[in-house]
Amino acid sequence: MTSPTPSHHPGLPTRYADFDSIAGALDYAARGPTGYNFYTGKGALSEALPYWKLREQAISLARRLLATGLEPGERVGLIAESDGDFVRAFFACQYARLVPVPLPLPSAFGGKDAYIDHIRRMLESCGATAAFGPAMLNDWLARSVQGLELKVAGTLALLEGVEPIAGDLPEQSPDSISYLQFSSGSTRFPMGVAVTQRAFMSNAANVSKSGLVIDDGDRCVSWLPFYHDMGLVGFLLIPLASQMSVDILPTRDFARRPLLWLDLISRNRGTISYSPSFGYELCSRRAETLSTAGIDLSSWRSAGIGGDMIRPNVLADFAQRFAPNGFSGNAFVPSYGMAEATLALNFTPKGQGVQHDVVDSVILETEHRAVPARFGAERTRTFVLCGHILPDHGIEVRDDTGSRRPPRHVGRIYVRGPSLMSGYYGAPEETARIMDATGWMDTGDLGYLLDDQIVITGRAKDLIIVNGRNLWPQDLEWTAEAEIAALRSGDVAVFSVDDGSEEEVVALVQCRSLDPAVRDTLIHDLTQVFRSRYGVVARIVLVPPHALPQTTSGKLSRSRARSMYLAGVFTATEGLALANTATA
Repeated sequence: MTSPTPSHHPGLPTRYADFDSIAGALDYAARGPTGYNFYTGKGALSEALPYWKLREQAISLARRLLATGLEPGERVGLIAESDGDFVRAFFACQYARLVPVPLPLPSAFGGKDAYIDHIRRMLESCGATAAFGPAMLNDWLARSVQGLELKVAGTLALLEGVEPIAGDLPEQSPDSISYLQFSSGSTRFPMGVAVTQRAFMSNAANVSKSGLVIDDGDRCVSWLPFYHDMGLVGFLLIPLASQMSVDILPTRDFARRPLLWLDLISRNRGTISYSPSFGYELCSRRAETLSTAGIDLSSWRSAGIGGDMIRPNVLADFAQRFAPNGFSGNAFVPSYGMAEATLALNFTPKGQGVQHDVVDSVILETEHRAVPARFGAERTRTFVLCGHILPDHGIEVRDDTGSRRPPRHVGRIYVRGPSLMSGYYGAPEETARIMDATGWMDTGDLGYLLDDQIVITGRAKDLIIVNGRNLWPQDLEWTAEAEIAALRSGDVAVFSVDDGSEEEVVALVQCRSLDPAVRDTLIHDLTQVFRSRYGVVARIVLVPPHALPQTTSGKLSRSRARSMYLAGVFTATEGLALANTATA
């Protein structure tokens, strides 16, 4: 019977990413017994892949990849299934000094044709010369690469009959690109973030030593996708660089069985695991109807939260729901980062848990200052502190002129440090737009500093300005979902459009009923909520379930929702689409 790899690596001193390359990190980890463990959607262990075995397989596969005519530095698209084949291919590229490019699975897209077109555009944008994917998507991949001049494309099985090259593999360079990580594309089409070996090692070392304070015996558990930076870097590469074992659940099965995540933490005594807010929310919701008996979360010391705006009430509900299962609210680790910085930039101190800052919303909207709310304030907003910047890095909050803002003053967030990308691949103008000659990068996020910790208030491009007031769309969205019983998390997308004279606030709302009376009531109630809570008259547009677009990382794409609205997608097809959904 197959057993998962152990958590401890006795006799092998822990090293914190002090390597020249990812291949070098695997060479060292292969001297111990730890590794990756892949589970099915039913929670059964399907493959245990210790690092020593992965190293052997990756080197063999690297020789075959080079035998196809691929040359060091060329890009290889890899559809990022949560399985051993993706991992073998990714590390084979490292040994061959090829540049792996993780590509998303179809779940975040509207259909087969949209997915095929998206993959094709990604391959074209990075100039890929090869592409591989799982057997179940082979036909889709074939359509994606049709007409492209690739040297090889298909499943890894194509390489089984290839005679491997002999001799030494290409020499690794700390300044070479280790992989391309496509951004999530919440505001534009995703671009390839070029991460060098040196930048990855910097981020991994700081995360391991200062962010999560990793030690021998720590164990990671993850359902996060490998095509997103939190899944790829946080739960594939950083654990390897610190010699940790990882238990991996298929991303596509998490939404159906979220409690498997917690069960796996319990079974294998996982200590480190991350999720965006919606993952914790799904678990809490499922625990309302399913038993959690036998789940012991007392080993979970770092329950990370990141990847999107943090919803304080979701974390509070989760902590309360799973306290009987041994979960401690002090385990929460709010964090801040982005693919352009390899992964993480800010971590809250170990054991701090979630610290809130309750501010006066009216002052925030009109004066752009986060002033602590006094008793009886008209409206308040609760933010979560996301921790201190990593060592060797810098963070500033600036106004529109580029001047630094004092604590509690909202502005654009700028960062710098050795973890930053070398640039967007093949897009020097886009790189220059956000990175200056002194090494500072405009993150595109808004926030403020408090006690040297960063507080995120939203994305600059999402900000709604109405009559001189700054409104954050997530405030309206979360309020609607909290106060309207018929709505669930993720049912509302709010943005503004220019009607020629002023900005108009639009709310796209997923509605599951065809009953005209129910729909009229929903529109009326939402209109009242927005007017009474925010003084805003919003246009309410009901759309079918699952109609709101998402990025590949599962975040709401407001920019795409806005584009679809302006193109007439929802108003023109709403009735037909809703009817089709109801009869499906």
